[in-house]
Amino acid sequence: MSTTIELNASVRTEVGKGASRRLRHADKVPAVLYGAGKDAVALTLEHNKVLQAQEHEHFYSQVLHLNIDGEKVEAIVKDMQRHPFKPKVTHLDFQRVSADQALHTTVPVHFLNEEAATKAGGVVSHHIAEIEVSCLPKDLPEFIEVDVAGLSVGETLHLTDVKFPAGVSSVELAKGADHDVAVVTIDKPKGAAEDDAEEEAAEE
Repeated sequence: MSTTIELNASVRTEVGKGASRRLRHADKVPAVLYGAGKDAVALTLEHNKVLQAQEHEHFYSQVLHLNIDGEKVEAIVKDMQRHPFKPKVTHLDFQRVSADQALHTTVPVHFLNEEAATKAGGVVSHHIAEIEVSCLPKDLPEFIEVDVAGLSVGETLHLTDVKFPAGVSSVELAKGADHDVAVVTIDKPKGAAEDDAEEEAAEE
């Protein structure tokens, strides 16, 4: 488990596009904190601290500790806006978390043993890079592992094949069996697939 990320924040009273623009010019990031049945709070964070923190993968999928004018608040990142071409974060949305309330968020997928599939002559095709999960904050995984070692060429692994940690469930699967999306496929190399197609055409 990675080290918990902590960020200092201050409550801001000036809101609106003009105020946010002035904050960005001062190397600050405007943000908002909401959720857990409490009123939304407008915040300000140091841009360089946010930029450093967001380089870590678990910044987007783990519970963060916000120090808001001395008050400790646990939250997750729900949305982050960036400048179109500059390495700059322009706005953040945080959602408060409560220890006894399930949260919905996305966690990255880590694929294991891909080299075994490639050595067997297959090409690994990822269909998704993250999975939306539901769980209590204490059960939130840093990532979901998907092992492709048992897949043969031409086979696909779906959400129902993924082994979720205890206390963690798929939000998509909860919508019904028709939401059992593909996660990863072991395809045939392009040349081999074309050869097979030509052979089938010739047989017909």
